[in-house]
Amino acid sequence: MKYELAQNIKTLRLQKQLTQTQLAKKLGVGVSTIASYENQDRMPSIDMLVKLSWEFNVSIEYLLGITKNRTIDVSDLTNDQIYALNLTAEEFRKK
Repeated sequence: MKYELAQNIKTLRLQKQLTQTQLAKKLGVGVSTIASYENQDRMPSIDMLVKLSWEFNVSIEYLLGITKNRTIDVSDLTNDQIYALNLTAEEFRKK
């Protein structure tokens, strides 16, 4: 699980086109902290896992590699919009 966490942090950071320096600044930590997470030298605290999940808009379970499902915040969408998203997701799963 440690490897998946390290790889997931790095992958998500790169997907957002953030440097380690930029991510460190957003999270209020040093660059060496981010590097140590990505190099498997250090495990994030629970508080940091929460911050990382918020920053990347994924669940903590996704970060840890427990699940491969990413989450999407639909709290400000209407029921019809959520329904349309579910239909679209089903079409992607079929392909």
